[in-house]
Amino acid sequence: MTENEMEIELKEPLVPVEEYLAAGVHIGTQQKSKDMKRFIYRVRGDGLYILDIRATDERIKTAARFINQYDAPHVLVVTSRQYGQFPAKKFADVIGGISATGRYIPGMLTNQHLDGYIEPGVVIVTDPMGDAQVIKEAVQAGITVVALADTNNMTSFVDLVIPTNNKGRKALSMVYYLLAREVLRLRGFTTSLTLEDFETDY
Repeated sequence: MTENEMEIELKEPLVPVEEYLAAGVHIGTQQKSKDMKRFIYRVRGDGLYILDIRATDERIKTAARFINQYDAPHVLVVTSRQYGQFPAKKFADVIGGISATGRYIPGMLTNQHLDGYIEPGVVIVTDPMGDAQVIKEAVQAGITVVALADTNNMTSFVDLVIPTNNKGRKALSMVYYLLAREVLRLRGFTTSLTLEDFETDY
């Protein structure tokens, strides 16, 4: 069975299954962690683990409801991943949050004397592995963590997991786009934003 024949039906999906598949949101890695096992749909012939798009769709909705509980300036999105930087920053700009992309400055959430110290209510990370320092500080400071997690990620310090390919450019653009759109919808705004607005060519 190919991915395009994946027999998945979503209840009122944010986008049709085909669009999730086209963005590669479901493509995992060749490793699976015990934390992410429950989000895995199957293993492909080449050894790649495939994520369950139903879980991804549901978790984006849940994360949006969760993020919506916080005032926009108290939402911080962080990513060290190159492909995550443009869509993460776009997400923060669209919802009125804060972004820290590229190299993370240790102490940003824990050292009050640091220039650039902030006290967000929730932190969204693009990769629990690459953004491990952020998660560590968030836990110390009692800040809630939402994470985009792939099949190989450990998520023991994450409060809410969005299972997704967190390495692919198109997949990251898709997830941040849908998250932004859904947060805006919950706030009562309609938006003319499209997936292309969250995509970068590099």
